[in-house]
Amino acid sequence: MQETKELNALFTLIDDPDEEVYTTVTDKIVEYGKPIIPNLEQLWETTPNEAIQERIELIIHRLHYTDLVADFIEWKNSPFNDLLFGALLVSKFQYPDLQTAPILQDIEKIKRNIWLELNSFLTPLEQANVLTSILYNYYRLNGVEVNYNNADEFFLHKVLENKKGNSIANGMIYQILCEKLDIHARVINIPKQSIIAFYQSDFDYQTYQGDHQDGIHFYVDATNGQAFSQKDIEQYFKKSNVTPSNKYFKPVSSKKIIQQLLEEIAKCFNNPPNAYKRVELLQLADLLA
Repeated sequence: MQETKELNALFTLIDDPDEEVYTTVTDKIVEYGKPIIPNLEQLWETTPNEAIQERIELIIHRLHYTDLVADFIEWKNSPFNDLLFGALLVSKFQYPDLQTAPILQDIEKIKRNIWLELNSFLTPLEQANVLTSILYNYYRLNGVEVNYNNADEFFLHKVLENKKGNSIANGMIYQILCEKLDIHARVINIPKQSIIAFYQSDFDYQTYQGDHQDGIHFYVDATNGQAFSQKDIEQYFKKSNVTPSNKYFKPVSSKKIIQQLLEEIAKCFNNPPNAYKRVELLQLADLLA
């Protein structure tokens, strides 16, 4: 963006010690929108003062965040909440300059490798075995425990890049692939677990009014692809002192998955310097509630 007298005046006031002045200046700069970011980046490069650099970084972050809020609202209101697109929006919170094309290509490559091994005669368990073999053995996706000291294990593009994700991120990738391959399996709401339920092919989990367990063949742990029976799930509930309920066996909507992902990532930013990120992530989660 071409600099003007007003812009230059605003830039000179970024270091004003008066918080009220700084807030007013920031609001004015943000009104220019993302086209002003290159100017701010140039200002950052020519500013030796670290405190001013931090202020510039916060303004740039706020510009990206303002755009991201609009993108999340559009995604929420779309007739089909594409899970992959929602996950990429979450990644853009921490990595605003993320190029999505390579990630889409990675997902398509994994999908194609799985598709080549599938056919219409496979049982759901055989489908699950193919998916597990390609994703966890051939592609070498690893499952790790949830670690709030490493936010990258939540972001889809970083999980694909490092081949290492927690149960939440791996479950999201598993469901994205199932959706793309028309496999009748979805993430369900088992407490403290990321479990994929493989439903019977003629079972309509969106309209069924009875017990959703009636339509489930078996379960898969999205962390590592291990399959579980109904008896295994019952034992888990018993061991955890949780009373089984139909709500645990219903598919989790894409909006809910992304909302939970945002809430979990927020826990990675509890330290004071990054507290504003925690607030913003929870605000994005509230948008989807």
